Amino acid sequence: MSRSALTKNVAVTRPAPPVGRVRSILRDLALIPVIVLVFIFGAIFVPNFATANNIISNILSVSAVLGVAVVAQSIVLIGGYFDLSAQSTIGLAPMFMVWLYTTDGGVGIVTNPWLAILSALILGAVVGLVNGLLVGRLGMNAFIVTLAMLILLQGFTLGISGGQTFTDLPGPVAELGFAKVLGIPVDVIILVLVVALAAVFMKFAPTGRRIYAMGGNKEAARAAGIDTLRLTIGLFVFSGVAAAFAGLMLSARIAAVTSSQGNNIIFTVFAAAVIGGISLDGGKGTIIGAATGVLLLGMIQNILVLSAVPSFWIDATYGAIILGALLIGSTQVRGLFAGLPRRSRSRTT
Repeated sequence: MSRSALTKNVAVTRPAPPVGRVRSILRDLALIPVIVLVFIFGAIFVPNFATANNIISNILSVSAVLGVAVVAQSIVLIGGYFDLSAQSTIGLAPMFMVWLYTTDGGVGIVTNPWLAILSALILGAVVGLVNGLLVGRLGMNAFIVTLAMLILLQGFTLGISGGQTFTDLPGPVAELGFAKVLGIPVDVIILVLVVALAAVFMKFAPTGRRIYAMGGNKEAARAAGIDTLRLTIGLFVFSGVAAAFAGLMLSARIAAVTSSQGNNIIFTVFAAAVIGGISLDGGKGTIIGAATGVLLLGMIQNILVLSAVPSFWIDATYGAIILGALLIGSTQVRGLFAGLPRRSRSRTT
């Protein structure tokens, strides 16, 4: 196949026609009617649900960690890969930070709180770099590589913590847990900024368009001159740093670092991303759509908690939501229920 034929599949510079832009906006806002219905249900049947304090301090603030993780995972998915190790990075990065910082169960060799925080972010970058090299340079399967990394990092977390919970957090992290600006929790502001910056980056930045191109057809992207190896490594490094940052946010919110921190969050991350329109097949979806998935899951969780639903039923509900999300993602990929013909295309995970 000629280079010109391959590059036809890579739409990285041509602006979408008006109809295409309208369809893109509608896809971004597809969950809004569902969110409105859930909000109306909660406002009518659940006491204190529709209050400003509950919406800001409980729904948005509690969803901030999930939102940051979902944004990072969505970009990786759009690029055509998976990063399951983000779950363990959320736990290991803050644990490594506290282990270096505190003398109460740790080594206490880093006394500067900002250096301790930086060490957590560097650890996330190193994890991402290893993932990226194994997947991009050696051509290993991203799902298997990051699953193995998840297990490895989980073992490290338990090893350096000894199963303990640490509460001696560096000052800036501890302050993040209760800091507010004009009455709005700082973690909510961080979430909004992360979503906005990521949405603009993926929509308008040349690198964002290249990520879409690589996820849509890696071979065509490479033929069009895109350095897919560098892009792949960059995706995993970004995912690792974002997961480490999400871990710091989670530690700030609970005012501690636990040995089980982040466990099972990856399933909810995938659920929010897929519900928000991110394709598991790569190359499709938007950050705004993924953010609406985070908001919907946050509202549902809040309704269940305020309704005093037992935790095991909440887990069962989340399992059903995740299953439904994967089913939706499957039908989007295969064209089921829509009568769409299947199109063969190259994809590397």
